[in-house]
Amino acid sequence: MNLKHALLSLALFPAAVFALDPAETPLGFIALADGKSFNGWKHSGNWELQDGAFACIRNGGNLTYEVGPVPDDFELRFEWKVTKHCNSGVYYRPGQVEYQVLDDAHPGHGDNPRQSAASVFFCMGPSKRATRPVGEWNTARIICKGTVIEHWLNAERVLSFDYTDPKWAKEVELLGVRGGDLTGRGGKLLLQDHGQAVWFRNLRMRTIPAAEKLVPDPTFTPLPVPPAALAKEEGRVRGMLADKAKKAATAKGVK
Repeated sequence: MNLKHALLSLALFPAAVFALDPAETPLGFIALADGKSFNGWKHSGNWELQDGAFACIRNGGNLTYEVGPVPDDFELRFEWKVTKHCNSGVYYRPGQVEYQVLDDAHPGHGDNPRQSAASVFFCMGPSKRATRPVGEWNTARIICKGTVIEHWLNAERVLSFDYTDPKWAKEVELLGVRGGDLTGRGGKLLLQDHGQAVWFRNLRMRTIPAAEKLVPDPTFTPLPVPPAALAKEEGRVRGMLADKAKKAATAKGVK
């Protein structure tokens, strides 16, 4: 890591008392929380600290990292655990770009790989299921370099693709219907409150230097969407498109 990169990382992510893995420090990782406070984070009173972890204990909104935006090229490592049927996520690009955090038994989501744990929600499913049982901690990584995105779950790379590759055009278009744009940059890191109890801990991030390459896995194949789940998804898409058309007509003064 060069001096310019180190200074940029320190400016965006000030050092905290939370101990990093010694192997992570030379890579430029910075702890985003100290395990003792909400310094650098903003919420509406619905999150609390439990044994060094951020815990969403009641409805009230997301937990937002306010110190600085997510770098264009970055790696985020964290741990998460959920309650039964929990639905949550980590937003790392502006708008609807989300690493899905989920009890994969969640009705209506877990049956669709594009909405299951470690997916890019409503876009790209993982190549395999790798969650641990409800109530146990999962490890996760989000890596973004240029146009390549990787999601890791419990030390397994379950998602790896270049969003400009034409073979993923339908998935990227699907995310666009939801309002997500993988080309977006400069958003804040958000931990989602979706109405169920969820925990996050050991959040640390680094800016990936320009010279470091990230090559997508050429063998990556997302899990297929079962017919029943696909029908639900298509119905949801029709509803989203109808809602957009209605809003556009209203904006033009057409009733």
